[in-house]
Amino acid sequence: MKAKLETTRRVMAAVAASLMLATTNQARPKPLKVFILAGQSNMEGHAKIETFDYIGDDPATAPLLKQMRDADGKPAVCDHVWISYFTGSGTNNGEGFGKLAAGYGSRSNPAKDGGKIGPEFTFGLTMDAALAEPVLIIKTAWGGKSLHTDFRPPSAGPYQLNDYQKKLYYGPPGHGVPKDMDAWLADKKRDTGHSYRLMVGHVKKVLADPKRVVPGYDPAQGYELAGFVWLQGWNDMVDGHTYPDRGKPGRFALYSELLARFIRNVREDLGAPKLPFVIGVMGVGGPDADPTTQEFRKAMAAPAALPEFQGNVVAVQTAPFWSEELGAIDEKHEKVRQMRYLLDSKHKDHANADGKMTEEQKREFVKKFEADLITPAEAALWKRGASNAGYHYLGCAKTFALMGRAFAEATIAMMKRQ
Repeated sequence: MKAKLETTRRVMAAVAASLMLATTNQARPKPLKVFILAGQSNMEGHAKIETFDYIGDDPATAPLLKQMRDADGKPAVCDHVWISYFTGSGTNNGEGFGKLAAGYGSRSNPAKDGGKIGPEFTFGLTMDAALAEPVLIIKTAWGGKSLHTDFRPPSAGPYQLNDYQKKLYYGPPGHGVPKDMDAWLADKKRDTGHSYRLMVGHVKKVLADPKRVVPGYDPAQGYELAGFVWLQGWNDMVDGHTYPDRGKPGRFALYSELLARFIRNVREDLGAPKLPFVIGVMGVGGPDADPTTQEFRKAMAAPAALPEFQGNVVAVQTAPFWSEELGAIDEKHEKVRQMRYLLDSKHKDHANADGKMTEEQKREFVKKFEADLITPAEAALWKRGASNAGYHYLGCAKTFALMGRAFAEATIAMMKRQ
């Protein structure tokens, strides 16, 4: 009888302990999930909110548009996702922060709604739908920045001139050659790693006091660095001096090396050795882009194949999200721009070969050329879906929305594996 009572007491004590632990776990606030988004102008985002309707034209993306809008048809404001966005130009850097909403794309004033989105909008919406925890996005992005200089990781050391540059820059003055090498080298030293340091510095500043950005943050809940998304590349791809071997396989191998170093250094500097990392592979021009773009994409994606990065670094191709129909119209717009250039240059094979056309005559000629080339339906479609140049994914909200969702889904998949 005594043994039976002892057994009963032990069982009851175990049940009580389990209930107490369950109650404690339930009461304990879940850690804030923190995601870092970084890069250059396409991470800034140049898709105007006015192009949202175009997303609904495609039955496959109409549900995504519904997620992006509230019941009144206005862009959604996310109650469980906050964002701190550090951007600017030159020394005019600043921060905008608050609940995630449309308007955290490219901004002329860092603290004010720019009327545009980048990948952050649907990235946050996707995370909000998938996670029970509150979410904080820390976004740092600046237009026109390279990995080889501006975002150069510390372990890469100082920027080094390659053999091509040494021969070119120290030869006779000419096209693309610095006039004052001492000044050029001084500027290069100043700029090398500058954006990297700003990025890491801002992340640490926000995480030192999360409550400043997330008002309901409780220090008892803590935070967890849960993912990093990198969307950059244009300035490196078009730099024929840093990457001189045009047309040769492996031309952008240096980019692959720098990006691998970048991932390692970010993880080290932020104390997150296995931080899930998404490489947004540049997709301007779509799947059938020119050979240079294709070669660069291979270099961007290459670090994800390294053994050390298996399962925690993923390359997400963004070319499939390029709007082919808008791209075709953009090619026609390029022909219009080319015609205007030819008329201004008095090209011998065109209407102003003798240079006698007035400005008004040139305008009328180009206007008719455009009307004959681009149909009214194409012009309406362009206005509905595009708001910027090709190197900015045509400023198409559908493209940026699909990218943001894909980046979030890839991050979630890595989080689950960990």
